[in-house]
Amino acid sequence: MLGLLLSLVSACDGRGPDQATGAATENPSPSHDLVHLTAEEIERAGISVEEVVRTQFRIARDFPGTVEPNQHALANITTLVRGRVIDVYTDLGKQVKTGDLLALLYSSELGLAQSTYLKAKAKLYVAERAYQRAQTLLQEKVIGVAEAQRREGDMVSARADKREAQDRLRLLGMKDDLIASLDRDQQIRSYVPIVAPFDGRVIARDLTKGEVVETTKLLFQVADLSEVWVTANIPEKDIPYIHTNDLVANQLVEVRVKAYADQVFSGKITYVGDVLESSTRTMRLRLELPNPDGRLKPQMFATVRVYSDPEPGVLALPEGAIQRDRTRQFVFVQRDPQSFEVRDVKVSESNGKQVKVLEGLREGEIVVTKGAFVLKSELLGSQI
Repeated sequence: MLGLLLSLVSACDGRGPDQATGAATENPSPSHDLVHLTAEEIERAGISVEEVVRTQFRIARDFPGTVEPNQHALANITTLVRGRVIDVYTDLGKQVKTGDLLALLYSSELGLAQSTYLKAKAKLYVAERAYQRAQTLLQEKVIGVAEAQRREGDMVSARADKREAQDRLRLLGMKDDLIASLDRDQQIRSYVPIVAPFDGRVIARDLTKGEVVETTKLLFQVADLSEVWVTANIPEKDIPYIHTNDLVANQLVEVRVKAYADQVFSGKITYVGDVLESSTRTMRLRLELPNPDGRLKPQMFATVRVYSDPEPGVLALPEGAIQRDRTRQFVFVQRDPQSFEVRDVKVSESNGKQVKVLEGLREGEIVVTKGAFVLKSELLGSQI
């Protein structure tokens, strides 16, 4: 009879029996989603777990960069005198040693300068002897003071002409030992050797046999590529991530290039720009990288990853542990060897390897770090 009355009441207010009896109670909180797999399924999926621990956490920022030759070990080789190319002895990509002959020029200008020097030297010799005789004749009162002074003036003028001719030879690239050799044997040499200034590789060549080259022409570029530079442009908003004091050399920096995608190159910051580029609003950053095997080539594009100072005591997880579904972020916490609980988490910055966890996990819990995508697929499949 009581059941009949309840049915009549429910029919009158439009509610079912369950709604009527539960109107005054709160809905229970939903239970955590669980995913169950067999031991074989776990092994086949390659699922791995790790304990959540507190660690030091660094934030990373990536910036575009370019590989460049070390400017302190780069030589733009030109000629100091106009001449015709007699022969070329090296080519692009060749390794050269200090003093190796790269090319040989013939220069009539250099020959003429040497001839001028020898003439000036001869005139000075005559002037000095004339002055010495004048001094003797003056003492014997054979000539007057005016004549002695004239011959002294000729000697001073001849000295100036010789000094000018000698300086001209130095400007044309003649070393002191070659000038001394010219003094001894008085043999004019119109050939100009172009030599390597240090050990390195020829990375540019712009001359051919028989060509007439001017002093403004770049003939060769030789670089020691055992160490290279990587320059990057840092946006204004990211400047706080770069040390600008004495600690800059200790800041952790990594360099990656597309040619060697799996390899990380380490270098040290050697220069931080003092001013911004006005058009791009970026600051210039320079790194030095050892390159003993020559794998890093000038003009390669690079990615420069700069890490912040470490933040201690942070809960962090590998990137692969975090799963995302629309606006939701979650992980799988292992409850037993074959059961995994879905746990919503709140995360912060990522450094490319780890993610900082703000809420949702406790230290010591066991979280899936590899194979979580398989668990996510099982979870979504069971909700369809």
